[in-house]
Amino acid sequence: MATLRNLAMKYSELDEAEIEWLELLALDWQLLADLALSDVVLWVPTEDGGYLAVAHSRPAGSVTLFYRDVIGDFLRADWLELVNEAMETGKPVASTSPAWYEENPMRLAAYSVSRKDENGVTRGPFAVATVHTSVADTQKASRIGAAFREVADDLFAMIQEGLFPSASSSRGGEQGAPRASDGLVRVNPEGIATFASPNTQTTFARVGYRDEIEGENFAEVIAEIVKGQFDTNESLPLIAQGKVAKRVEVTARGRTLTLRSIPVIRDGERVGGVVLTRDVTELRQQAQELITKDATIREIHHRVKNNLQTVASLLRVQARRAKSEEAKQVLGQAMRRVAAIAVVHDTLSSGLSQIVDFDVVFDRVLGLAAEVASLHNTTVHPHKEGEFGELPSEYATPLALALTEIVTNAVEHGLAGREGEVFIRADRSDERLAVEVIDTGTGLPGGTVGDGLGTQIVRTLVEGELGGSITWGLDEGGGTRVAIQVPLHWISAQTREIPLQR
Repeated sequence: MATLRNLAMKYSELDEAEIEWLELLALDWQLLADLALSDVVLWVPTEDGGYLAVAHSRPAGSVTLFYRDVIGDFLRADWLELVNEAMETGKPVASTSPAWYEENPMRLAAYSVSRKDENGVTRGPFAVATVHTSVADTQKASRIGAAFREVADDLFAMIQEGLFPSASSSRGGEQGAPRASDGLVRVNPEGIATFASPNTQTTFARVGYRDEIEGENFAEVIAEIVKGQFDTNESLPLIAQGKVAKRVEVTARGRTLTLRSIPVIRDGERVGGVVLTRDVTELRQQAQELITKDATIREIHHRVKNNLQTVASLLRVQARRAKSEEAKQVLGQAMRRVAAIAVVHDTLSSGLSQIVDFDVVFDRVLGLAAEVASLHNTTVHPHKEGEFGELPSEYATPLALALTEIVTNAVEHGLAGREGEVFIRADRSDERLAVEVIDTGTGLPGGTVGDGLGTQIVRTLVEGELGGSITWGLDEGGGTRVAIQVPLHWISAQTREIPLQR
């Protein structure tokens, strides 16, 4: 799916600062939809005088009017007049008669989007937000629905003034960020809770506060549940009173709550605030479990690497003691194959991700090639061009093994007893990885590649494990050229999503 940035850059004339502001705003797009109990769509003006949808969220607590995303769609002609008026006046505009979309009648409202620059000057409007509410909606009659929509109106009014989102606030899209349905408290300028959703009341009851929150100073409510703690955040009272745009976590009775404060500003003055609350105890426990599992996986990779290095060392010792040259050669090849696998596990043991920076791996593979050169009285000058980028661990191992075979074969056979060069060229795109290994050696015997064990291993790794292709041929300079093509879309389909090129 096209991103907001891609769509805005392709179809609009917005500058970088405006696009960054919309990206920040889009992180809270789901929150706005949940508060408005309506579908909300973000539109950017296009060069031909129309508008393009770049963000769309459906309400979690209400029925959507759009059964498919409208991101990437152009604004309907019958909505254009209302959206233009919001853009030109910088004020909210609501339809006086039902608007329609695929035979669904709705109430349509539009709000312009502006931003504050680094000097606090309002810039815009440069985009428009539309709110689409079913004409059959009855939630406004409920106390919760009315409270949610009042908060939504406040936030959309701040969006028009460039006051929301705050550039210094916590990002709405962060993991564990509280949502409207998790809990919401509305406070007046003095910090008194004028509304507390039932979910907030339940959340606070779990940590020992069983009195009514409404009518109480919310900062004092928070102080009650953290009473006796000496390491609480100094900004906690300001957050609880809605005076600063910030997010904080508090722990009480073995549970973890996250609070996000949004000051409400009207006509240049703070008229209260909104505090979103969420019990994130299970999320934090899961995060701790993941950290423990990651540490265990890293330790496993470390031990596997150590064991493989031990095996490689034993093979090296055995190769030195072998009396037959053929035995020495076979044992040396086995040693290098085991060492190549150990390099991948060593890389995996140093980080949390199971994604491998293959350029680091390949630099160490070249070290194995240098060892081969020293055994055959060869002077080799390796040249690496381009970048492999990151690969999932499932594919780093077969690729490392294949390239170890190819490069060491070029040194051992193509350049044996002489001085020469080996060029390794990597060409990475989002769709495929192309690798060429070219040596300045004697070329292929008879002009064709043999069917020895090494060749069979490489074919199996590249074609079977990686789903790619490999060809051997003579290079224009007289040496050997080996070309590998690995389709990254195939890798993505077989395993986790492939990391992009850096």
